[in-house]
Amino acid sequence: SDLLRIYMASSVIHMCVAKKINETLKIKDENMLLLGSIAPDISKHLGESKTRSHFFDDNENVDMNRFLEKYKNKLKHPFMLGYYIHLYTDYLWEKYFLSDIVQNNAIKLLNGETVPQNKETYKKLIYSDYTNLNVILLDEYQLDLSLFYNEAIVPDIEMDEIPVDRLYKLLDYTGVIIANTKKEKAYTFSLENIKPFIETSSHLILAEILELVSNSDA
Repeated sequence: SDLLRIYMASSVIHMCVAKKINETLKIKDENMLLLGSIAPDISKHLGESKTRSHFFDDNENVDMNRFLEKYKNKLKHPFMLGYYIHLYTDYLWEKYFLSDIVQNNAIKLLNGETVPQNKETYKKLIYSDYTNLNVILLDEYQLDLSLFYNEAIVPDIEMDEIPVDRLYKLLDYTGVIIANTKKEKAYTFSLENIKPFIETSSHLILAEILELVSNSDA
């Protein structure tokens, strides 16, 4: 649904997936990996469409093959690996997670109720849920937020899809959101349904990364 695409996985969810994957990969510059894992979302803070930054195909689905055709040889760079993790997480979020919550143009709430799907309702529910979840996930996954408080890091990488030199805007915006999060009522997302998504996504994406790396080394 077009409505759902407006609200993909939150920055904190993306960072949790990347951090979980890095428990195995053990990339030293984890902040660069985390920056890559939220980088595609700079498009919305620049008032641009996600089409380029998220490698959408003609049906507005994430086309990971197109990303790999262009940047596979740069995946050893933590930023580019994080970028790939973001795209893959969004793909899994839409394909498996949201399809379970939104059915027949209605949103299924945690209490079993369903509410008709419309932009204003969805916006209210989802933002409240992200706010609520951020607090819980930051604690659950022990996320290091120094990325948002130290001097902005600029990856030594060039991409046509996003302005890498303007990532500080994304860091400023996301840092403010995270700093202002507080525990609120949960409507559709809870740790009980988000944690399995994060763990499963991390497992699937890690397997893909290890295969890509072994193929490139072969």
